[in-house]
Amino acid sequence: MGFLIRVVINAFAIWVVTLIPALQVSIIAFSPGETLQLVLTLLLVAAIFALVNTIIGTVVKVLAFPLYILTLGLISLVINGFLLWLTAWFTGFWSWGLRVEDFWWGVVAGVVISLINWIFGLILRPQRQD
Repeated sequence: MGFLIRVVINAFAIWVVTLIPALQVSIIAFSPGETLQLVLTLLLVAAIFALVNTIIGTVVKVLAFPLYILTLGLISLVINGFLLWLTAWFTGFWSWGLRVEDFWWGVVAGVVISLINWIFGLILRPQRQD
């Protein structure tokens, strides 16, 4: 259940990022013009992004641990952008999916996605029962 919630939140965050034209991040749906196809594409891209974050992101974060210490955690911004760019690369093999025009705009988009995930994490966090 937690994975499904994370996928839906990621899909919403990716959709919000695609609404900001300056970030040069876009979604290409299965068939253009249909809302259902766009929603399904967003959910599939979000699932791929969640898997990339879970599998590859964990390995990269462990290997980059000295850089986390050296940069006081700022390297996480670049790593999040890299993982978003990697998701766009994976979906680039098909005629649909996520498109990131520039790596550094991908870093900014990764920051926006992280902020949206953080806000939803605060809202949906289960409350402790004392």
